[in-house]
Order: sequence, then structure tokens, then C-alpha cells
Amino acid sequence: MVDRFIKRNRKMAEYVMQFQSYSESDKQWSARMEFLLRNVEDYSDPEQMDHLLALSMVWANHIFMGCCYSEELLDRVTSMADGIEVEDAPHFTTRDSIMKQQQ
Repeated sequence: MVDRFIKRNRKMAEYVMQFQSYSESDKQWSARMEFLLRNVEDYSDPEQMDHLLALSMVWANHIFMGCCYSEELLDRVTSMADGIEVEDAPHFTTRDSIMKQQQ
């Protein structure tokens, strides 16, 4: 998906590539870049790009670090990431799920 998009939209892909964080692994950046490329057209206004970047970080933080956010926000970013496959994504157990298992 990403390779095809980059070939067809080189200028947009180059624009998005500037947003890679120094601390992101190649795996994390690849997934977050796909998230950005899938949604960048819906946030084409430069003022909206910060919002898209924040949403991409919410999604990446949830997937790769197990961060928790409101159900509404997670539903939104999950739907925006629909179809993105992350290989070997870590699996996290939250305190709440542990407590439910012990009851």
C-alpha cells in the first residue's frame, strides 16, 4: 500500500517523511507513515496537519507502547488505521484487565 502511494504521490510522500521522529524505530515509522499517508488528504489544510500528526502519535503510542486513551479517541484512530498491518506488534496487559481476570 505505502509503496504504491509513494510512487504515485512522490511529493506528498516526501512531505510526510519529514515528520519522522528521531526516537522512532523503522518499524514504528513505517506504520505511522502509512497512517499519515492514508489520512493526509482528509487533513490537507496546513492548520489541520498538526491534528493529524497528534492522532498518528496516539495510534502509534497505543500500538507500540500500550498507552491508554479515551474509548472515543481510540475508536477514531483505530478506524483511521483500518487495514494497516503491524508485524510483531507488542501485546500489553493493562492493570484493569489484570484486575478483571483476578475477580
